[in-house]
Amino acid sequence: MEKTRYSDSELEEFKAIIEKKMAQANEELAILLKSLQSSNENGTDDTGSVYKTMEDGSSTLQKESISQMAARLKKFIQNLQAALVRIENRTYGICRVTGNLISKERLKAVPHTTQSMAAKVNQYK
Repeated sequence: MEKTRYSDSELEEFKAIIEKKMAQANEELAILLKSLQSSNENGTDDTGSVYKTMEDGSSTLQKESISQMAARLKKFIQNLQAALVRIENRTYGICRVTGNLISKERLKAVPHTTQSMAAKVNQYK
């Protein structure tokens, strides 16, 4: 008989992986948000206006980049949280397209995925 879902012990393994990744992502997000809040950390307040203008442009670009990274991390954290919900519901690891189990290797590499490789490949055909 073919397996239709992962066992509770296997789900616990995946839960540990997800919680570790979530903790790392939350740490990174906190660092990014802190760097966004700190203004003018290069100490150019007292330099000439020419340098200040150049610095403002660079600073704006850097803040936009940090904001984008923070947004991606927030989405990643949300996806990890959704994966934890699927673990609680015992639906984790089941492809939402094919209904088959997603390989353990794929889940370990991308623990928040909801698609098997076959479904993902067919998505781009």
